[in-house]
Amino acid sequence: MELSFFKRRKILKQTNTLDLHPICLMGSAKRDEDCINILFPRFKNSLANKLFQPRWKDEFIKIKLDAFGSAVWRLIDGILSTGEICEKLKEQFPEKLTPLEETEERVSQFLSLLYQQRFISFREILKDPILHTAI
Repeated sequence: MELSFFKRRKILKQTNTLDLHPICLMGSAKRDEDCINILFPRFKNSLANKLFQPRWKDEFIKIKLDAFGSAVWRLIDGILSTGEICEKLKEQFPEKLTPLEETEERVSQFLSLLYQQRFISFREILKDPILHTAI
């Protein structure tokens, strides 16, 4: 169970984006060698899924990520902070990402977009006490 909108917003405003620990809320599937599809369910309710889901259609909507987005998605595990993800991306893509500040800004914007679409959440926002313990 998540916190209310105002509590989540307060937590996000009080913390540095680079200190947050993202967690995937959706599944994913490998598309190519480097790319991933995020699997978004068409229906969350199993009854609606049985009634409205055509038999010949896939039960998931596939959101295609490019190589950079896929690399970020693979690093999201709830243990690494956003800053640590940026450092690992800098090692993976040294020719594409020159200054670290640009990498941090790009990853922060990408994660905020994923968060707005509810594909990810942050360990600091979730109420689960297990996730709040130091790893």
